[in-house]
Amino acid sequence: MGAFSIWHWAIVLLIIGVPVFFAVRSAIKPSQNPDSLVGIGGWLMLLAIGQTLSPFRTLAELFSSSEGYQQLMLLPNGPLAVCGEIVLLLAFAGLQVFVLFAMLRRSPRFKRLFLYQWIAIPVMFILDAVWMSTILGAPMSQVLAGDALAAPITSFVLTGIWTAYVYKSVRVRNTFESAASTAQIATAIH
Repeated sequence: MGAFSIWHWAIVLLIIGVPVFFAVRSAIKPSQNPDSLVGIGGWLMLLAIGQTLSPFRTLAELFSSSEGYQQLMLLPNGPLAVCGEIVLLLAFAGLQVFVLFAMLRRSPRFKRLFLYQWIAIPVMFILDAVWMSTILGAPMSQVLAGDALAAPITSFVLTGIWTAYVYKSVRVRNTFESAASTAQIATAIH
């Protein structure tokens, strides 16, 4: 049974709906002092935890695919297909680490880098699918068989919600844009 059951959709709705509900609810209530919302706290803390775990999740995906990789290695051009996918996953994990360091350093580029990371999700998926189809000579329908689309779509939607948060949050603006203006002032003084 390759299709999503009603329970799968209910779980997805809960996973997406509950954080969105609380984010919208907290956005409706204005803070008593918006200038005090600075630093990694509140919803930004959840994002920081997720961003810290994201490279590990990508590497876990890589290691969990090892059995499939062993089967692919037996096919003509299989080793090349496996190496290409591993390079793509490692590049994505590298991007995730780069975004994490930008967040931890409170770089003003964090917001833009987080957006790039979000855009990279479908780009990496498409590149991987085209790579596997081309190298293995398999039709795209075979490469995308089963639930191959479920994980990337879920990841894209959830990261999209966090991307909207990053661009709308007062805390994010105060933490990353204020850090930039403080650094510019310090540079101008010296």
